[in-house]
Amino acid sequence: MKILNLIKLAIRALQRNKLRALLTMLGIIIGVASVITMMSIGEGSKQSINASLASMGSNMITIQPYSNEPGGARIMGSSLKTLTIRDVEAIQKNAPDVALISPLASSGGQSINGANNWPTTIQGVSPDYLEIRKVVVKEGIMFSDQEVRSFAKVCLLGKTVVDNLFPNGDDPIGKVIRFGKTPFQVIGVLVPKGTSNFGQDQDDIIIAPYTTVQKRIQSTIYFGSIYASAITESASDAAVTQISAILRDTHHLRDNQDNDFQVRTQAELMTMMNSTSSMMTALLTAVASISLLIGGIGIMNIMYVSVTERTREIGLRMSIGARGIDILLQFLIEAVMISITGGVIGVLLGITAAIVIPSMLNWPTVISESSIVISFMVCAITGIFFGYYPALKASRLDPIEALHYE
Repeated sequence: MKILNLIKLAIRALQRNKLRALLTMLGIIIGVASVITMMSIGEGSKQSINASLASMGSNMITIQPYSNEPGGARIMGSSLKTLTIRDVEAIQKNAPDVALISPLASSGGQSINGANNWPTTIQGVSPDYLEIRKVVVKEGIMFSDQEVRSFAKVCLLGKTVVDNLFPNGDDPIGKVIRFGKTPFQVIGVLVPKGTSNFGQDQDDIIIAPYTTVQKRIQSTIYFGSIYASAITESASDAAVTQISAILRDTHHLRDNQDNDFQVRTQAELMTMMNSTSSMMTALLTAVASISLLIGGIGIMNIMYVSVTERTREIGLRMSIGARGIDILLQFLIEAVMISITGGVIGVLLGITAAIVIPSMLNWPTVISESSIVISFMVCAITGIFFGYYPALKASRLDPIEALHYE
């Protein structure tokens, strides 16, 4: 029997049970829509992270405290005390491929302006920090190296801090605020940067000289991290090598001792973040794919029901000359049509969800053509895989027994 005739028979069979066919498709529809949506969110997140890191400069280098404990535990973070101003000065003096460098000493606390207060973070840095991290002053000025050396109590505010400490729209420049018990004169306001890819408000920040933060707030000589910038992107690896050698020397580490610091380039951060994003996307896609499996089982179940209901029809067709392969193809085509139709609807729903999500949840999404192609392939394979056995069972029915089936 011609394939075209078999397709027509399959369409008529599905039309006789429209509701049942639609309910059977639901698993496929939900599965395909979920897979496309999850892959779109994952790809959007990856591209957004890359864009965010690239905006900080491709030649940025991050230095953080690091400890490899005897028991195998690795500790990294600002709570470790290994980085000091001596390290910064040694890198400035002896690393020819490092163009800019700034320590970072940060502390959380309450900022206060009259009756207004706001919990935020103060970051102690040097003037080079703005260029390294691509931070721009919107109004006012950045503090100078002289103000860093003199422990000046001056600061720059992010937009979130300004909005909460000066809710009436007053100009903050020249005003004196307090962070904890320490007064600071506001000399500048930063250009808003918005929310980061990790949901952090990048404008909820106060920037001040690192010497002031260390002496008057933290009472410590250690830094949570150090930011540097290579002279060019191609010089980043050489700069990392120089920094590592200098820090091992200033920390008096022997050849058999591990580093008590970690140096990373922007490229390494991108690779690490992309790897994490890809893993999360794969996990979410795998979870969403469970719906496809459930949809496939639904197809197999309904095809078994269909074969049972149409046993006499199968016997009649066989008695007038239909071959086993014709019966098999008829039921297999029905299963594939259910799967493909559900796939088309699922793709449309997935694309719609990927378009709507950014406006509703502010999550970046990128619709991937590969996800659509893969979804169609999976739908076809699902229809064939789960529809084959019921179709095979139908094709092996004995015509005489089928005609006498009640």
